[in-house]
Amino acid sequence: MNIDISKEELLKKFGLNVKFARMKKGLTQEQLAELMDIHWTYIAKIETGKINMSLGKILELSKVLKTDINRLLLIE
Repeated sequence: MNIDISKEELLKKFGLNVKFARMKKGLTQEQLAELMDIHWTYIAKIETGKINMSLGKILELSKVLKTDINRLLLIE
């Protein structure tokens, strides 16, 4: 991993990973939000890199999406 990456770039890349995983499961932002018991705008902010999620929420997200947490955290 490139340690010179900025926080903003990291959040955007993570958000794209979340979006890809969500779409691969055939879920809308609204459906994913409902499964996580959060507002859909929170999902939109994650996917656009505007939210810095806690590790606990990332783990919950990976379980809801039934995807390996490493896939969500993979930043190349």
